[in-house]
Amino acid sequence: MNPTRLFVLSALAKRGAMYGHQIRRDARVDRAELWSDVRPGSLYGALHRLEGEGLVQALRTEQEGNLPARTVYEITAEGRRELHALQAEAFEEVRFRPDPVDLALATASDLDENTLRGHLDDRRQVLAARLSRLDHLHDRTWPDQTVADDLVAEHARLRLRAELEWHEMVLDQLGKLTEATATGEAGQ
Repeated sequence: MNPTRLFVLSALAKRGAMYGHQIRRDARVDRAELWSDVRPGSLYGALHRLEGEGLVQALRTEQEGNLPARTVYEITAEGRRELHALQAEAFEEVRFRPDPVDLALATASDLDENTLRGHLDDRRQVLAARLSRLDHLHDRTWPDQTVADDLVAEHARLRLRAELEWHEMVLDQLGKLTEATATGEAGQ
């Protein structure tokens, strides 16, 4: 499932004809980076690919003063079918990608407890900062905010809380982990 395709097609279906900068602005305003893999910079390329596939079509080109010309796109009937297929695919797909920290932890037998604690503490701080940002954004609304937007943001917050809880658990058991690793190595 390609989240950028889904975002572009849904933006055009929801808001009507737009040019690339409007879609990019909507991604920023909707805080797409918090709840998806959509990167605003990838939207222009996606628009061109979607046009080549007949999923969107150029309506017109506009130019105001000395500003660059802008092409206005709309979703096609085939694009709406693709949108519905992508939505169904997204609902069916459950992703829990392996986190590199698991591999690093499983292979960290050569690291001492303080080094491991430092790495895990750094990760915990990054996660806590992301959660803090989401908590802060939760208290502020944005244009056209919907119940779905609130639910998606809460999903992200719950996932971050679970990650923080796991990191706390690992940090609490770090002494046992490094002791077990040292004992296992000594027995070999």
